[in-house]
Amino acid sequence: MTLEQKIGQFFFPAVFINDSEENIQATEELIRKYNIGGLTFFHSRASAATNYESKKKIEFNDDSYIRLKELIVRYQKCASTPLLMSIDAEWGLAMRVEKTPQYPYAITLGALPEEQKDLVYEVGKQIALDLKSAGIHYNLAPLADINNNPNNPVIGYRSFGESKEKVASFALEYLRGMSDEGVLGCLKHFPGHGNTNVDSHLGLPVLEENLEQLLANELYPFIKGIENDVDSIMIGHLAVPALNEGKDTSATLSKNIIQKLLREQLGYDGLVISDALNMHSVSKLYDIKGQLEWEAFNAGNDVLCFAENVPEGIQAILENASAERIDESFNRIWKCKEKAGIITNNQPTGNLNFEKAAALNAEIVQFSITKVIDDLDFETIQKANASQKTAQISLYKSAENIFSKTIHSQWKCPQFSIESVDNLDFETFEKSIRNFEYLIISLFVPKAKPLNKFEIDDAVFNLLEKLLETKKCLVYVFGNPYVLPLIPNLSKALRVIEVYQDFEEFQINAANQLLFDYECSGKLPVTIDIQ
Repeated sequence: MTLEQKIGQFFFPAVFINDSEENIQATEELIRKYNIGGLTFFHSRASAATNYESKKKIEFNDDSYIRLKELIVRYQKCASTPLLMSIDAEWGLAMRVEKTPQYPYAITLGALPEEQKDLVYEVGKQIALDLKSAGIHYNLAPLADINNNPNNPVIGYRSFGESKEKVASFALEYLRGMSDEGVLGCLKHFPGHGNTNVDSHLGLPVLEENLEQLLANELYPFIKGIENDVDSIMIGHLAVPALNEGKDTSATLSKNIIQKLLREQLGYDGLVISDALNMHSVSKLYDIKGQLEWEAFNAGNDVLCFAENVPEGIQAILENASAERIDESFNRIWKCKEKAGIITNNQPTGNLNFEKAAALNAEIVQFSITKVIDDLDFETIQKANASQKTAQISLYKSAENIFSKTIHSQWKCPQFSIESVDNLDFETFEKSIRNFEYLIISLFVPKAKPLNKFEIDDAVFNLLEKLLETKKCLVYVFGNPYVLPLIPNLSKALRVIEVYQDFEEFQINAANQLLFDYECSGKLPVTIDIQ
């Protein structure tokens, strides 16, 4: 290859599964003309994280998976050098593609006891098989971020938790599962995005820690990954002034962080990939097209993810970089392509296996479901139910949810639900449950991210506050455990069970936990201070 063709291999522009034919053809032209190294798939332009503020409506497409497979075959046909197809699939293809198997969030896996970490390995393995069935051989996952900030707007549920040892251990299991099926993995977001309160899609987070503090905590999982020859490390769009001569420069653009710290001090010689270069924390820095791509490459990145200026970026690197530096990055990319086996076979292999995914999820919930509070006398509630003094309330789901139906099949207690607070008469609702002594409350948290209190209405919080004050409540929370401190009077509940996910398997297990008073093996992966 010429130097220009080698530079093309550094570029992984974004492509969208549900896109126009015009845009698809433009991507085909990029592949043919510039010898780009790979593509990073997203669901649609409206779903891209930096479009949050535009509030474009996401249009779902039940055929997204078929379309993804067809696009991959089509794009590979255009490529003179096999493309390394990548995607964010932290909890499976379902993160980007509807109607595909979804696995638990990292925070749910983080609730597993250490002795059940083989289940994290199995998640990595199954995700890899799903990816290969679509023709993808590079998963931009898992996170090695230690989530020790409850106000983090973007990491939270995507992290295995606040224990550096568990984050490192579980991330390595996930990577090993993928690697054993021939799919490349990626630890992100170096040097650690957990203790931040700014969304780097929209602004630049700043870490105030010094190197000593980072080595003791944030960097620990990355160091373990380096010791175990992790395929790639993604650099986060976050500033660490202590590592960068006091400057608020994004790590993605910092030689001090990539070259000095990651390469020289920590001894990492694997593939370094930038976080998406369309993210607002860096995308608005330079007026000249191609300069951002050059600056990111010059800082030490090998792969330029979501590069928006391919021709200009290639030219800028060609004009400014040494042949030796170009070869270093090219060789790392080529090594990864060889490891993934795409040089000889880059077509989709295998099929999605929904049954295996469901069986794995059913096994995970057995060990992850967590008792947060338990002052319940089980015989007493059984008697109360027999005396028709017990009722169920479902919040943000109809009474037809699996959890409620499973309980109702045994206990026959009345079921109530609040799916929306729009036009709901709370006074009438409270009257309808006045005569019940025990309430089994299932809270289906509307969103996984903490923005706007997880989209839980103040009226629902007010209702919970009253019920917890006046009734004997059992609260089952299907969602991010960081919601627990937001619930007023939660400490007054007789029982609080954190279930994490609302998958059918999780709902059935949670219902059986109540019906048969099962013990729970899970442990909260983050510190929670309940009111």
